[in-house]
Amino acid sequence: MKVIFLKDVKGKGKKGEIKNVADGYAHNFLIKQGLAVEASNTTMSALSAQKKKEEKLAEENLQEAQNLKEKLEKLTVDLTAKSGEGGRLFGSITSKQIAEELQKKHGIKIDKRKIELEDAIRTLGTTKVPVKLHSEVTGTLTVAVKEQK
Repeated sequence: MKVIFLKDVKGKGKKGEIKNVADGYAHNFLIKQGLAVEASNTTMSALSAQKKKEEKLAEENLQEAQNLKEKLEKLTVDLTAKSGEGGRLFGSITSKQIAEELQKKHGIKIDKRKIELEDAIRTLGTTKVPVKLHSEVTGTLTVAVKEQK
């Protein structure tokens, strides 16, 4: 019997795949558990429509990420911190602080986990920080750290 998998089933198939499986296995396990549906003309057309919808959504997300990348590369996030001799900070600037300042000053909400700061910023001056906006799009944000008076 041909079935369309609705969820990943280890050793049998991934979500969206169409495979031939034993009738008993299909009726008694896959369909009963809601892991698959029988492949008919209507379910096949529904699957293709859903795939088109997912592709369109993925394309929109990619375009949105590219627009945000262009916007981020024009911005500079200004932060202040107390510093000691030679421009070394007391403490450090973290990705959380950068994300909060970006939200507060520029109205752009980015998850702190997407800011790929290898190590916290510990000196005064400007730093280029990569921001992963999409699996295919990475932008660069300029962070300027000034001395707090």
